Amino acid sequence: MHVTVAGKQVETGEALKVHVRDGLDMITRKYFDHALEANVTFHRSRAHFACDINLKAGRGLTMRAEGEGVDAHRAFDEAAEHLAKRLRRYRRRMNEHARSAAPDRGAPAEAAPQGRERVLRAIEEEEEAPAPNGADHGAIIAEHPADITFLTVGEAVMRMDLAHVPVLMFRNKATRALNVVYRRTDGNVGWIDPEFG
Repeated sequence: MHVTVAGKQVETGEALKVHVRDGLDMITRKYFDHALEANVTFHRSRAHFACDINLKAGRGLTMRAEGEGVDAHRAFDEAAEHLAKRLRRYRRRMNEHARSAAPDRGAPAEAAPQGRERVLRAIEEEEEAPAPNGADHGAIIAEHPADITFLTVGEAVMRMDLAHVPVLMFRNKATRALNVVYRRTDGNVGWIDPEFG
């Protein structure tokens, strides 16, 4: 696994880099041994240090963890603990999913069950209001190309939580249509399924 350690106005000495590599190697060997790369960034925030870990754990699976501490080592340890917890939860869910799907292996995907609750949220197009003082709206930033995989809604929510992102687009395994899950401001998860919208 390729590990990059960087600091924003924080000195990252060799001892810290070795601590990070050893910690990530131990976690990934234990829970997810085919991780590809990790980016670890340290920065100061008022009276404490903060650590952000971005782990590319496999094709299409990225996990993010954060931690704070009185020094950089403790900040990394807290972030690594959060990452290990997410990897443990992901592995447990994947094992449960594999066990529940084992008898149906090879069977064609069934249609979505009737009567299941759906969280649909219509996105209303609003007329663009002019920016104050004639200023331009924010820039449109091109995102990295993404692989849109076939997932169940539960798997999509799990990936969204593990990657610590607010929104995830996926292809629904049951309907094969593009769907979106997102984190709402009230803390719940919204699901957009255009086939039933």
